[in-house]
Amino acid sequence: MRDYKSVTPPKVKPNKVRRVRKPRDLQRLVKARGKANKARPERQPRDWKVLLQKTLRCAVALVSTALIVGGGVIAAHMLVASDYFRIEAVRVENAARVTVEEVVGLSDIQIGSSIFDLNLDMIGRRIEENPWIATARIDRVFPREVVIRLEERQPRAIVNLGYLYYVDADGEVFKMLSAGDRLDFPVITGIEREDLLDKPEHTRERLRQALALIDELAQRRRFNLESISELSLNREEGISLYTYLDAVPVQLGEGDFAQKLDRLEQIYKELEPRLPALRYIDLKVPDRVIVKVDNRQQKARG
Repeated sequence: MRDYKSVTPPKVKPNKVRRVRKPRDLQRLVKARGKANKARPERQPRDWKVLLQKTLRCAVALVSTALIVGGGVIAAHMLVASDYFRIEAVRVENAARVTVEEVVGLSDIQIGSSIFDLNLDMIGRRIEENPWIATARIDRVFPREVVIRLEERQPRAIVNLGYLYYVDADGEVFKMLSAGDRLDFPVITGIEREDLLDKPEHTRERLRQALALIDELAQRRRFNLESISELSLNREEGISLYTYLDAVPVQLGEGDFAQKLDRLEQIYKELEPRLPALRYIDLKVPDRVIVKVDNRQQKARG
C-alpha cells in the first residue's frame, strides 16, 4: 500500500501572463493623418516685372543721392573759393596795453584772404607771444570778418631780478619794465633768476604768498601799502617788510599775516615817530611785538 504522506507533490509552473495591447487612440491617429494629408500650398511664380521695378527705384534713389551729395560738395568748394568769404575787416577787442596795429601784425591775417584758410589756434599762439597778452581767442564772423578777443595781464607787483619785471596775480613773471612802464607797484626782492629757472613752481608759490600779503596790506588803514617800500623774501626767515620811512625791517615770517599786522597796528601810532631809532620790528613770536632799538643811532644822537 502506497504511503501518500511521504510523496512530495510535483511543482506546478505558473502560467505566464500575456500583456494585453491597448486599443489605439483612433481619434488621435485620424487627426495626425489628416494633417499629413493636407495639400501643400503651390508655389506662386515670381513677378519679375515688380521685382525689376523695385530694383530700378533703389538704383534711381542711390544715383540721386550721390548726385545731390556730389553737387553739394562741388557747390561748397565753389563757394569757399569765391570772393564772398574774402576777409575785409579784423576787429580787436579788449586791447588796453597793446595797440590794435600790434595785435593785427602779430596775427599775420591778410585782408583779402579766405576766411576758411585761417588756423585759429596758431594765430592765437602768435598773438600770445606779446608779454602783455595772457590769452587771445580768434573767431570767424561770417561772411567777411575776423574778431580777436584779448585778455591782458594785470601787473600786481614788481620783482627785482637784477632787472625789474612785472608780476601778475598768479605769480607769473611776465615782462621786463621798459621806458614808459608804471613804477607805482610794490617791489619784491629776494628772488634770484636761478630760482625761476631751477624751481619755477616753488618760486611762483613764494611770489603768490607775497601777493597775498600785498592784498592784506591794501585793506589796512594805519599800516598799509603806502607805509612800506619793499617786500623781501628769505628762504629761512620768510617775508619781511621795509617801512617807507627809514627802511626799518618788519619781520613777518610765514603765514598768519592778518593777525600779525593786527598786533602791529595796535602800537604803530606810537612806533611811527620812533622809526629812525629802530633796528627792526619782529612779529614772528605769537602774541608779541618785539622792537629792537638801534643803539648806534642813540649814541650818535647823544
